[in-house]
Formats: sequence, structure tokens, C-alpha cells
Amino acid sequence: MENELKSFDRRSFIKKSSMVALGTTSLFAAPNASCASPIAVEDEINIIGPKKGFSPQIGTLVSMMNWMRSVILNPVRGLSTSDLDYIHDEDSNSIGAMLLHLAATERFYQIHTFEGKRWGDWSKEDRDNWSIPSGLGERARRTIKGNNLDYYLDKLKEVREHTLEEFAKRDDEWLMAVDKNWSWGPTNNYCKWFHVCEHESNHNGQIKWIRSRIQKA
Repeated sequence: MENELKSFDRRSFIKKSSMVALGTTSLFAAPNASCASPIAVEDEINIIGPKKGFSPQIGTLVSMMNWMRSVILNPVRGLSTSDLDYIHDEDSNSIGAMLLHLAATERFYQIHTFEGKRWGDWSKEDRDNWSIPSGLGERARRTIKGNNLDYYLDKLKEVREHTLEEFAKRDDEWLMAVDKNWSWGPTNNYCKWFHVCEHESNHNGQIKWIRSRIQKA
């Protein structure tokens, strides 16, 4: 992680995510004043742009993250526990482990950008919950198994809801703030969170490849 630093319906999942983004709960009843800028009227997954309840650039980022999440969930539709546990070879990760890894990655960036903590400052609870899926590899192959699809979807949903709650409290100035000491060079919060989106794209290809191997097996 330091280096990178239920059956379900696709549209219903996105609808739930979008409802959070739209501020249908009391949490977003009084959004940041900076959210009064241009709003994308269409609440559709393929409309990338500002979203109600967020500052303009954060809303655009949310729309991209929602789109990518819909893509990552499509190939896991209907997978059984044995499918999710399938390991192709000794160097592979299971689909279940990769889904949990995506949640762990997002949690990492929450801790870093929302709480201002580095890896070494993680709480015991966060380490217990996320250190193994963060690193994947042999420990993940031995321990992340026996869970049904709902287990992984719930983890992803729980982490994403917290991200949206925190995004709603912040503005574009925060998003553009630059960390001059980031591991790969000066990087703003926008790039860090876009990396969360891009990271899902990367594992999407791996998940599809493993699923094709399951079908052949």
C-alpha cells in the first residue's frame, strides 16, 4: 500500500451511491456554500460533472468515482464464494481479496487526506481491518476467503459512504491543495483521489482476467 500508496443490481447500487451524493440525508442538508456553483442536472451514471451537495470539482471527481465503481462491480455479478476464493496460481490474488484491497486502498486515502495521518500513524483498528488486504500477497491468499459477495460489497459501500460524507464537508481549495512531500513528488488531493479511481480501473482488468480463467476451469 505504501507503494501505491447482495445478488446485486448495477443500477440499484449506483442509485444508492448517487442518493448519498445528492444529499438526501440530513448530513448533506446544509452543504458547503462553495457548492452553489454549476450543477449537473442529470443524475445519470454517464454524466460526468458537478454534483449537488459537493463543490464543483469534488462533484466531478465523485461522478468519475461512481462511474468507475459501476464498472468494477459488473464483472463480479453473480460470483459464488468459491469463485471469489479462486486463486489461479501461487502468485495470483483472488477476486475477493482484490475487492477488499480496493476498499483498503480507499480507506488508506481517507486516513491520509481526511485525518492527516501517514501509514505509521494508523490506529490499531485500521491496521487490524486493512493491513492484510492492503498488501495482498501470501497473507491475503491464506486469510481472505470463505466470504460471499455481499461481504465484499458491504465493505466497499461502507468505505465509499464515508468518503462521500467527508467530501461534502470540503471545497475545491482543499482538493487542489498540494502535498510537496508525497512519495512520487508534489501531488494535490485531486490527484490522490483520482488515483483511487484509476486504481480500480487497474484491478478491473485483473478481475476480468481471473473470471475468464474460472469459466475455463
